Parts: sequence; C-alpha cells; structure tokens
Amino acid sequence: MKPWPYPFWIAHRGAGRLAPENTLAAFRLGADHGYRMFECDAKLSADGVPFLLHDSTLERTSNGHGIAGEQPWSALAQLDAGGWHSRRYAGEPLPTLEALIRFCLANRHLLDIEIKPTPGVERRTGEAVAQLAGRLWTATHLAPPLLTSFSPESLEGARSAQPDLPRGLLLDTLWDGWLATARRLDCAAIVCNYALWDAATVAQVHAAGMRALSYTVNDESVARWLAGLGTDGVVTDRVDRFSPVP
Repeated sequence: MKPWPYPFWIAHRGAGRLAPENTLAAFRLGADHGYRMFECDAKLSADGVPFLLHDSTLERTSNGHGIAGEQPWSALAQLDAGGWHSRRYAGEPLPTLEALIRFCLANRHLLDIEIKPTPGVERRTGEAVAQLAGRLWTATHLAPPLLTSFSPESLEGARSAQPDLPRGLLLDTLWDGWLATARRLDCAAIVCNYALWDAATVAQVHAAGMRALSYTVNDESVARWLAGLGTDGVVTDRVDRFSPVP
C-alpha cells in the first residue's frame, strides 16, 4: 500500500453534534478538542461556488428553504446555519469550501472532503471541488485532502481535474462491483458504514492496496473492534469522548 499520512481519528463535519455541522465554528471546536483532521461535505451553488452543506435541501441545518444547489452563493451566504443547533451559534453562516481550506492550512489541519453533489451535477461538482483543493494546497507540505464520495461520477470528475489528489469511495452497502469501481477510479481508500467491515473485507481492501476507513463511529466498543480488525481510520461525532492522540 502507498504511504498513509492521515491520523486514525477524523472529526465528523467539524465537531460532530457539539456545534452546528459544517460551519467554521464546528471545526474550531473540533480543533479545541485536539482533532487535526476533519470531514466535511461540499456541494456547488447555482453559480458554481463550492460550499459546505450535507443535505440537498436547506431546511434541516439553516433558516433557508429549498434545494441549496439551485440558489446563488449571494443568497446562501445570507443564511443562518447555526440557530437551528442552539442560541449560542445563532447567526453562524454557511462557509465556502475555500474558507475552510484556508482555515485548515493556517492551522496545519487535514481534510476529508466528501463530495456531496446536488443530483444532476455529480461530475461537475467533483471537478470543481478537486480544482479548488488542488489549487490551494499546491504551496504547502501538508498531506493533501482526501476526496471521498458515494458518487463514482463525482470521483471521476475529481480524478480528471486533479489526478494526484487521493480519492476514497464511500459505501453504505457492498453493492456489486464496488471493489472493481474503486480500482478503476484508482482510489486510495474505501470508507464504509462501520457495520460492513469484517476481517475478510478489510483483508480484501488491503490486498487491493487501499485503506479501510469507517463512518460514523460513536461507541467505544465499536472503535476497539475496528482497531482490532486493522482498519485505518474512523470518522466520529464524539470529539468529546475519543482522544485523537494515540
């Protein structure tokens, strides 16, 4: 396998559930708990700006309405992405991916960027996210961002735009052809729902030259089980429970 410069513990959407997900406040809080690698979700605004949001729609994590990818960044930038979580974070804005990358570079943090496209723009989203990440990371000695997605088309776009950035295929089921697809996309990692892993599957992934990562691990017994299987990393909400320092 190729060298793996990433830590075992990765903070989910910044600080899991302790702060409003995918906001700069969440990444700052995760860093306060000692985390140095973060997972985030990136999609495109209607005018092509990569920004952070998990859902296709705005209602769950902001005071906006409708499909986020159908709105221009000028409108999305005005939304409150923190008040839904707690009064403490009311007024927290949606960040651009560029803002998060610059925060990480300034603080020497690492990123797992999940490409989370609005349906219909899968490849274009992969291209835009990879282009931005590659451009901003060129002048640093930090390990490059890991680009992950459930969408093979998004990963194809990322590979075409920045072939040197590592990619990971996200899986919620072990669908037919998943390993062949990951090989075709020259993935560095498989990132599974943790319940999908067993010793044979971990061995299969390692034999293919890829790393085995898990989401979203919030239970100590599950974390110990995954470490015993020889997996290479976990994404967790519980930045307050798990110390990222070995």
